[in-house]
Amino acid sequence: MSDGGATQTQTQTQTQASSSAGGGSQPSRRGRSGRGRGEGGNGRGGRRGGGRNANPQPRDQAQPAPAPEVSTENAPESEPTNSGRRGRGRGGNRGGRRGGAVRGGTVSGTQRTFGGSLTTAADPDASDAQGLSADAPDFVPGQPVVHRGKQPAPKQKKPQYPLAPKSVAADLPTRIHEDISNGQYECVICSSEVLRPSRVWSCGLCWTVLHLSCVKKWFTSQLKKDDDTRSWRCPGCNSSLTEEPSAYHCWCGKDINPRNVPGLPPHSCGQTCSKPRATCPHPCPLECHAGPCPPCTLMGPTQSCFCGKHEVTKRCTETDYGNGWSCKEICGDLLPCGEHFCATPCHSGLCGSCEIPVQARCYCGKEHKEIPCDRRDDLQMSFNYGQVSSSDSEDISEDSWFDGSFDCGATCGRKYDCGLHDCEKTCHSQDEVPAHCPSAPDVVLHCPCGKTPLEELLEQPRQSCQDKIPHCKKTCDKILSCGHQCMDTCHTGPCNTCFQKQDISCRCTRTVSKTLCHQGEIATPMCFKVCQAQLNCSRHKCGERCCPGEKKAMERQAAKRKHRQQQAPDEVEAEHICLRVCGRTLKCGTHQCSQICHAGPCPSCLEAVFEEISCACGRTVLQPPQPCGTRPPECRFDCRRAPPCGHPTVKHNCHPDDVDCPKCPFLVEKACICGKQRMKNRPCWLEEARCGLPCGKKLKCGTHTCRKECHRPGECEDADIPGSHCAQSCGKTRKSCDHSCQDSCHAPYPCKEDRPCQSKTFVTCDCQHRKKEVKCMATKTNPTPDRDILKCDDECLRLQRNQRLAVALNVDPDHNDDHIPYSDTTLKLFRELSHTWAQNQEREFRVFASEASEKRLRFKPMPSFQRAFLHALAEDFGFDSESQDPEPHRHVSIFKTPRFVAAPKKTLAQCVKIRTDAAKTAAAAAAASSSAAAAASAPEPFNALLLSAPRFGLTIDEVESALANHLKAYNTLSFTTAFLPSEEILIRAVPVTSWGTTPSAIESSLASLKPLVARTVTKDGIAAAVTMVHADANLNVLRREGTSANGSSGGWNAVVGRAAAQRRTIAPKP
Repeated sequence: MSDGGATQTQTQTQTQASSSAGGGSQPSRRGRSGRGRGEGGNGRGGRRGGGRNANPQPRDQAQPAPAPEVSTENAPESEPTNSGRRGRGRGGNRGGRRGGAVRGGTVSGTQRTFGGSLTTAADPDASDAQGLSADAPDFVPGQPVVHRGKQPAPKQKKPQYPLAPKSVAADLPTRIHEDISNGQYECVICSSEVLRPSRVWSCGLCWTVLHLSCVKKWFTSQLKKDDDTRSWRCPGCNSSLTEEPSAYHCWCGKDINPRNVPGLPPHSCGQTCSKPRATCPHPCPLECHAGPCPPCTLMGPTQSCFCGKHEVTKRCTETDYGNGWSCKEICGDLLPCGEHFCATPCHSGLCGSCEIPVQARCYCGKEHKEIPCDRRDDLQMSFNYGQVSSSDSEDISEDSWFDGSFDCGATCGRKYDCGLHDCEKTCHSQDEVPAHCPSAPDVVLHCPCGKTPLEELLEQPRQSCQDKIPHCKKTCDKILSCGHQCMDTCHTGPCNTCFQKQDISCRCTRTVSKTLCHQGEIATPMCFKVCQAQLNCSRHKCGERCCPGEKKAMERQAAKRKHRQQQAPDEVEAEHICLRVCGRTLKCGTHQCSQICHAGPCPSCLEAVFEEISCACGRTVLQPPQPCGTRPPECRFDCRRAPPCGHPTVKHNCHPDDVDCPKCPFLVEKACICGKQRMKNRPCWLEEARCGLPCGKKLKCGTHTCRKECHRPGECEDADIPGSHCAQSCGKTRKSCDHSCQDSCHAPYPCKEDRPCQSKTFVTCDCQHRKKEVKCMATKTNPTPDRDILKCDDECLRLQRNQRLAVALNVDPDHNDDHIPYSDTTLKLFRELSHTWAQNQEREFRVFASEASEKRLRFKPMPSFQRAFLHALAEDFGFDSESQDPEPHRHVSIFKTPRFVAAPKKTLAQCVKIRTDAAKTAAAAAAASSSAAAAASAPEPFNALLLSAPRFGLTIDEVESALANHLKAYNTLSFTTAFLPSEEILIRAVPVTSWGTTPSAIESSLASLKPLVARTVTKDGIAAAVTMVHADANLNVLRREGTSANGSSGGWNAVVGRAAAQRRTIAPKP
């Protein structure tokens, strides 16, 4: 335990003793300075002592030993000094704010001592200070207070502590750790101390440690400069940096926002550093530290020298990993010649060829010289028949053998065995016996061409090699170098040049031409046909003139088309293999493909990136090296881009620059682009708000208005039309015929009425029955042109005759009976199909029937059930119909036949309505007859209550809820409530059990229940009246209360009384 700790323990012991004595312990405890968890204002005890101790301490109390003073006037106010870090927890900061040691003064000693005084009964000064004094001055209101003349005791000197000096450690990391721990490290931006609790940032080049908040402000101010680069300057070394100081992390970067752990270096995560070294395979083994990593102290691997004779193990820093090492001894490896050894000092790589000069002689033995060992050919034994010069340094005796190792290129010249002719071969190895003469009689047995034996040409055989060799008269026919036969007569020596003509094809074999023989060196001619075959890369075409592979390419492509289903292998001819460099940009977007031009996608880029790859905000970084094309990492931090609209940012993750931020979701008011309206609740991201109204501005012609919907100014429909007109129709009324001008706008010129009007008009017959549409054809000079007059036809005469007959017989022309001209099948299909579709088809039939010139009508393909309707309808109209073409193109065609007269007067919809009304009438008659029959029989007892004229909008739940109390009293009956078609409410009573309740008993119960129900429904406005009725199981009312049982009120009165009530008309509320 330190001295300060012992002193603190002593102080606490004295305080406890004073408290047990009972001598004013509470004031003394509050008046001490330096009690508690920190001394001199450095903890909570110091805070109480410095802020509340108003009584000076007597001089005779225990004082701390004098100690040298260290000035702290330059201590910054923004960060606490080391003197404020004594104690535990947050005492340093809090004590420095409220009491204790005064900033800017002196701090003494390293030992904390008790600085208060104990109150005892024998202390007169203490008793005087606590009691009343007789000589105290009188208190006069409004007058200044006169203090007594007693001199105050001198103030107690506060304990002072010296600051630790700046570190003088040998290495930079230790100096940084100690200075930060001792409060001696200053931020070069704000000049305040960098302490253990501070959030810091360190430069990776100069290792300067700064406050993170300070370096962020520095970074922001650097980026505000007008500079296109994203780099900024380190305030410590002025180096150019690109990494944004974004997050607070430990020295090695493994831990984000590290905790301040006692026992660890400041801002350290406590893990192994493990940073890689540039020239060493070993990572840093130290604990997470500031500054650069120290040089590696480990031993490197065992390395052999280049020649492999020696091995050595050095320190890692002394090991040359890239170049290796040489022992400087002679290599001594056997050279490729197999005779000599490498004389070079220990070296890297291969020894190379043997360059040692050696004495060598040619094969024929005439030349002897010194050449490098690697230039000698294979050794061959050769005989010295006297050709070796005696002046050579090499001693080779005549008639002996020697080794020849190169070809001198000279003619041999050795005599044959005949002694008359010389060898004409170039330098070659010599045999001991001379070669036989090639012209000897035993060798030459035929003429020069070889076709005729010499026996046939000579009377006597040749005797020596010098005798003449006779020629025959035959053609030589020797095969020349060009492949042809020699056409000369038998001759001695080489054959002459070939002058035969031959057919030569061009390279692509498309053209053939005749030419003289090229003596075997055929220069193939080239035609002017350019090859258009696709190369194997499928990107380029051949483009070669007279390509020899064009024919093969055509055959390959034909085979590929023929065997397309079998996926035949694509074997490209050699002439059509693309040898260009691909050159396409790879996926990385930086490099180009260096392979030979190929089909399909390029491979991935094999380059590496040796720069950090960071996300858009710079807080997530991939360390190099990385494969080229590596995309920035996904960042888990929020995007910090501010939206241009100024609204709050929508929370989302950081993303690349090519990805847009989410659209602003706020709703704003925007003016539409035409300026007519202010559109509310429009998304902020919407650039253009459109009201959807027509523009309405006058166009350049001055007559028409713009019909385009809301658009920008200057974008009216005539903006791109030159001149003073627009693209709309003129629309002005022609003076000649009152029709509208159909020409395009021709403002400012008047309408040209000299041309006939193309509008439609009608001409009719005299009876107005026939009508025909024709063109107007009116002009300015001929406002009433002649038109064809329609004559009345037989139909017109028939109508006129019927009209005269109706007038004579006084027949109403608007009379319409119930005759239905359609079959039941047609009406049934009409009900089943869509009425709109069926009526459209009926309209097509009627238009076809009205056109006398039309003989055939074809409908579009449709399903079978729709075609069935068309067939049935055609039968009713008197048409012939048939279905044509197979599915799904099967359709119906109809034809006019002689049995066709006219279309039915009534439509299908009218006939369906007639049929429906007839069915209702029949049902009503049947109901009337059944009611009459029921009335004739004995009446059945009432079994239900009928509520007449119920309230509008009434529901069954409301009725049952209102009558629940009355109906519960009759527990032997079960009541069912239902609405009738007559808009009346029926409450039918059914026995709960099948025995015990007779119909007459039910009627008696309903008779007693009716007054209660009537009073309730009248009071609540549910219905107007309550009547007892008899209803069957289908809720049909068969008998009502007030109807005579014997049918005295029968006839139509009974029918009307039992019929369903008519639908009431509800008058709308005002």
